[in-house]
Amino acid sequence: MSMVVKNELRVCLLSVKYNIMREMLNKVTFLTNILFMALNNATFIVQWVILFSLREDIGGYAIQDVMLLWGLAASAFGLSHILFARVFSLPELIINGKLDAYLVLPKNVLLSVLTSATSTSAIGDFLYGLIILCVFSFSIGKFFLFLLFSITGAVIYTAFALLMGSLSFWFVRSELFGSHMVSSMISFGTYPDGIFKGMVKFLLYLVIPIGMAIYQPVHIMISFDAGKLLVVLGYTFLLSAAAVFVFYRGLRRYSSSSLMGAKV
Repeated sequence: MSMVVKNELRVCLLSVKYNIMREMLNKVTFLTNILFMALNNATFIVQWVILFSLREDIGGYAIQDVMLLWGLAASAFGLSHILFARVFSLPELIINGKLDAYLVLPKNVLLSVLTSATSTSAIGDFLYGLIILCVFSFSIGKFFLFLLFSITGAVIYTAFALLMGSLSFWFVRSELFGSHMVSSMISFGTYPDGIFKGMVKFLLYLVIPIGMAIYQPVHIMISFDAGKLLVVLGYTFLLSAAAVFVFYRGLRRYSSSSLMGAKV
């Protein structure tokens, strides 16, 4: 079993590697996409500098905390799109019968889908997050926690997108609902959770998993709590398991189209 897992991971890493190498064929476009995405994210720093010039804290966050929030949100989002970009277009694959190309491959169907594409600009998001950490609140402990939570955040982003995308196996036009739900994670993830109250905060922790992807990790980095760390890790595992289960249950309902073509 361990050998099978090792081989699958190796194939996934090779797939990601070749996706990036393919994008690097045009080096100017590749570097430009990365640079402009990082610069685009950096423009929002001005917004927060202006807001914090008017008041000392926003939702209980100081400016360093908000920058940490932004950095983690960018890096988690970026890592998810670097490794698993195809999951965000899963409904299209299901609706148009394009999963056929993955079903004929001699490897895990889900991993084949997840790692079949990458987003060049997402590299800029990931690097931007690391730069923000180093500029505003660097420490050795925070750096390693930041890397860990970038991974858990990316897994939660991916698992939630997989869960929402898999609804297309059952429901017509569910891609619109799923797209809005995934987009809401990105939108809410760049604002302090202290500004949300009542039912909205409940939804952000238990329905839209941005609470466990970004908010709770930021709180842990600000004030370390081993118990909360275990909760985040456990939640990441459970959401991932649920998403994988729903995908494979849905795959049983998948109707193959006449568009057959081997994925290379």
